[in-house]
Amino acid sequence: MSKLPSTPIYSCETYLMACKQFDRAADAINLPETIRDRVKHPRRAIVVSLPIHRDDGTVSVFEGYRVQHNLSTGPAKGGIRFHPDVTIGEVAALAMWMSWKTALVGLPYGGAKGGVIVDPARLTAAELERLCRRYMQELIPFIGPQVDVPAPDVGTNEKMMGWMVDTYSNHMGHLTPSIITGKPLALGGSQGRREATGAGVAYLISRYLEDMRIPIAEATVAIQGFGNVGGEAALALARRGARIVAISDYTGGYYNPAGIDVAKALACVASTRDLAAFDGGSAITNEELLTLECTVLVPAALERVITPEIAPRLRCRLLAEAANGPTTFAADKFLEEQRPDLEIIPDVLCNAGGVIVSYFEWIQNLQNYYWTRDEVMEKLFRQLEQARTAVERQRDKYKFSRRLAAQTLGIQRVADAKIARGLYP
Repeated sequence: MSKLPSTPIYSCETYLMACKQFDRAADAINLPETIRDRVKHPRRAIVVSLPIHRDDGTVSVFEGYRVQHNLSTGPAKGGIRFHPDVTIGEVAALAMWMSWKTALVGLPYGGAKGGVIVDPARLTAAELERLCRRYMQELIPFIGPQVDVPAPDVGTNEKMMGWMVDTYSNHMGHLTPSIITGKPLALGGSQGRREATGAGVAYLISRYLEDMRIPIAEATVAIQGFGNVGGEAALALARRGARIVAISDYTGGYYNPAGIDVAKALACVASTRDLAAFDGGSAITNEELLTLECTVLVPAALERVITPEIAPRLRCRLLAEAANGPTTFAADKFLEEQRPDLEIIPDVLCNAGGVIVSYFEWIQNLQNYYWTRDEVMEKLFRQLEQARTAVERQRDKYKFSRRLAAQTLGIQRVADAKIARGLYP
């Protein structure tokens, strides 16, 4: 069989990590060689130049990406990341993980991801709006409600999605809310979407703690990353009775064994955009937070933070991966072989709440019929429970790790769709 070469444009540690995960999963389920490359490699990658007028009259050009990994199971789906360290390889890896995730939780989507190399904090509100609109304008030939449906991710939010919806709708000549999910309610956003990922993380943590026979009221939780996902997870876990003992963001972390005041921390972030001014705990580093003694550790920031150096020092009972790819391939191998006492909720399951409610939002937009928050959350938890049950059955049947069970389910479903469709022409 002729195989694709190692693709230089995607070369980065995150993409190589995703490929290693794929290869291991494909071997575990004996995926035929004739289909492997088609399932593994991205279908399409778009690179765009984004010139915008700055407030001082100058022009700056930014670089943006959109990678559509899989279009065989439905429209591509995935967030848009605004971050200074974005690379096309990272975006490709995130798109690959999204393909597995949507398949795992039973959504009729493929996987995609987008990114722009920018620090949004260094732009004014007007400059940020121009960049969002330019990015959407450049993507119009490659996206659509039945082709690719973006959403917010790191560095983006519902307000920015609203600008993008408006840009696309003006091009179409009519409001098209189904082009974007995670947008404001006034533009067809869904009840429960903002908190969906964090609420899903909290739900799965509570279910796995039940399996471990640990009352949630006795659980201590450390959360690395206090953005939308980490903040909402903290709030949902605190409401369920857990004690949040540590939180952090890029400015550093805070530890309080008596419990962090989550509402106060959220108010701090809302007013200053980070935790730098928070005074509700003792200062710690992000690395110190990862190695705290706690019941549950929730990495909710960027990928590859649980390294081979950190893994032996983990002192949690349950690792809940709210971020995408937070555990490196080598660290995961160590944990699987050396830490059978540590339970892991893998990212493709743990943080799937966001894309599930994005799917609900898309459905509501297409039908022009909207659900209450209670209806959304009931449907979310039911779909997460179905996925969790499927993962545990796969794990028990093949004696896989939980991560391998989740990945093999997603990858097999994508492969089945490609095989069923055949190869055109």
